[in-house]
Amino acid sequence: MPETRRAKELPVSLLTEPEMIDACRVRDFARVFRLVKTRAGIYPSMIARQCELTPSRVGEVIAGQRQLLHMEVIERIADGLRIPGHMLGLARRTWETPAVLAERERPEFDHLPVEPKPLSALPGVEVDSILALAAGTNPSPSTLHALRSSIEDYWRRDDEHGGETLRPAVVGQLRYVEGLLKDQRPTPIEHGLYGIAAELARLTGWMYFDARQYHQARAYFSEALQLAREIDDHPFMANVLACMSLQATYQDKPADALALVSAAQDQARAAIGTTPRVRAMLAMREAFAHATLGDRTATHTAISEAHGQYGRIKADDPDPAWVTYFDEPKLIVDTGIAHGRLGEAAIAEPLIADALEREDPANQRGRAFHAFWLARTQLQRGKLDQACHTAIEALVPAAAVSSERVTGHLREFYEQLAPYREVPAAVAFEARLRAMFPPQGQRTPSSIRT
Repeated sequence: MPETRRAKELPVSLLTEPEMIDACRVRDFARVFRLVKTRAGIYPSMIARQCELTPSRVGEVIAGQRQLLHMEVIERIADGLRIPGHMLGLARRTWETPAVLAERERPEFDHLPVEPKPLSALPGVEVDSILALAAGTNPSPSTLHALRSSIEDYWRRDDEHGGETLRPAVVGQLRYVEGLLKDQRPTPIEHGLYGIAAELARLTGWMYFDARQYHQARAYFSEALQLAREIDDHPFMANVLACMSLQATYQDKPADALALVSAAQDQARAAIGTTPRVRAMLAMREAFAHATLGDRTATHTAISEAHGQYGRIKADDPDPAWVTYFDEPKLIVDTGIAHGRLGEAAIAEPLIADALEREDPANQRGRAFHAFWLARTQLQRGKLDQACHTAIEALVPAAAVSSERVTGHLREFYEQLAPYREVPAAVAFEARLRAMFPPQGQRTPSSIRT
């Protein structure tokens, strides 16, 4: 029985070497095989095995005694040695696109209305009862503090690794807290529990959004709105609506995005003591919506408003915990992204580059997002080598975090790189991409052919 083997990748330096490029272009396989042997350490017997040829035939080719002209054989060589199809005048090979970039089929239910569920109708009563029994005591201020600390930890781990593995724990804690709300509590405890439940629901919605499961995300965002409404927490309702606005930009629904962020700003205006940092964040989300609509003037106005509000921030402002992430690097990078959405790459590039240098190294998802945005703006400006270098660096945090949104940004850059597939910088990026995201299934030779 033949073994399932993964072809050994050729070094990027070899694939981009002028002599190798020329040998492939004229299909001089004697030179190709010699270069593969000396530069990649793949000897004739290995070449024969990977390309489904006999060792004697490979030896004859290297000695100049035989030429390889049949298209089927040339395709086997491309697949066996992982030589990109364009280098040999072939169509793009199936293995050239990593499985991670394949679009996943997702059921689309976004046309269905999503109504907030009444708390009494939420699922998980049996689990709630068990957890309440295990707790054994009534929630106290220290209980609320512990729950808020766990939420902070969830957010940190979500930034570092993605939320897919965390989501069951977050949902379980959400249902547990909602179970505690079914009993009469002192007002401060009850309000605290509602606030914690609202944040857990928003976090769950965010995790579904990051997984591009938009229908589920909207359901949990709606649940978060309902919970926050119970305690008239207008700033938090504004935060949830801002999350929903961002999701609408990803769904290419800019009119919805603008309507949602406008509702968010209404909630912020209805609140007493909404801080400048919250207003700055909302103004930047408005800029995203206008930019997605292609409204240059409105985008620039919203950006100016965001920077103006940010300039009013004071050290002793009572900022809610959920907005502290919106610091100066975040303001700068979002400004760059808003300009990038408008196609203003010359303005966007230095802003995103500056913010990326100051990004928290632990925020893997943020670093991946912003690095791919930088690569795209560099590509728009004709800086192909620089764009590919930036994208290669972005692969490190992208591989460390489980995020469909990160994959989407990677896919967009990959597709924009299509016209440059034969350029050495693009070849180097694709080789690194395949090395870090190998295909899920490997080719199995059915037989050794002569």
